[in-house]
Amino acid sequence: MGFWKNQLTGPTDPATDAAWDTGKPRKGFFTDTSICIGCKACEVACKEWNAVPEDGLGLLGSSYDNTGALGASTWRHVAFVEQDGDRIATARESGRRLVDLGMPALRATAEAAGGSSDGSGVTDLRGATPTERTAVGQRESTGQPFQDGGSAGVAVAEAEIPDFRWLMSSDVCKHCTHAACLDVCPTGALFRTEFGTVVVQDDVCNGCGYCVAACPFGVIERRPGEDTVKNAGIAQKCTLCYDRIGHDQTPACAQACPTTSIKFGDLAQMQDAARERVDVLHDLGYPEARLYGANENDGVGGTGSVFLLLDEPEVYGLPPDPRVTTAALPDMFRKAGFAAVAMLGLAAASFVGGRRR
Repeated sequence: MGFWKNQLTGPTDPATDAAWDTGKPRKGFFTDTSICIGCKACEVACKEWNAVPEDGLGLLGSSYDNTGALGASTWRHVAFVEQDGDRIATARESGRRLVDLGMPALRATAEAAGGSSDGSGVTDLRGATPTERTAVGQRESTGQPFQDGGSAGVAVAEAEIPDFRWLMSSDVCKHCTHAACLDVCPTGALFRTEFGTVVVQDDVCNGCGYCVAACPFGVIERRPGEDTVKNAGIAQKCTLCYDRIGHDQTPACAQACPTTSIKFGDLAQMQDAARERVDVLHDLGYPEARLYGANENDGVGGTGSVFLLLDEPEVYGLPPDPRVTTAALPDMFRKAGFAAVAMLGLAAASFVGGRRR
């Protein structure tokens, strides 16, 4: 019974479920928002490689964003979130609560900053970024702990809260383990690749829009425009550069990212790298660091695009508890079965009662 349940929700291998027997590992993204600089190189590279049409060159007026959200002509979207000191403090408080609930512990280890300590009291920060070096210096100079009893049993100092910061994040299709868009497609236009990703076949899509309503992330939509616009009226979204990864190439967005904020590879390795990065930021005094999409027991069975966030998902425009539309089917069928049995019982009772009269 567990096997059939996992076809609807929960941990599973989507490529195997789709009858692929190539043995290829599942591919995915790890987007580290803590080192995103908002350059939009990923947006430009995505559009250029995939021939995605222009979707607006004017600023929205609310930030330096010019696209607003993912859509049929925006397969990569860089969000700009402005935060003051009060909001940063709130983010850190929510991060501490996550640590208390079982997120990776906060440790005062120099190794987590990309260096090591030789016992002389001097921290070797070779390999650490300038921001990480600053944070370690603040931690070692202030000595103000925010949590005791990490894995090293050492109190860790919290990095100083700035008056202002930008959160920048390059959003993309999640390529869910259980993809609602694929589940509801009546024509088979959406299919699961041998890499576990989800791709739309332009020549099969009839533009019905069922996938648009089903996606819990609001990623996929029908492309607006007249006949002069490529694939107008057809559902469109990120393909994770299926044509590139099939030839052992890196997706265009990850290839163009100058800070390696967008990483691509085997999904298991991306998840491990994401968890290690969370440990690094926790050790540097940033308890607000957390992962999104790395939990295979969430409402979509985990995603093929993992994100490291520095605040609640809602701040980045992400749903806090995404859920695939098929997740409730077992419960719905069970309740429908109970209702059917009850109706049959009532019908039988009324028939027997009528004959006795």
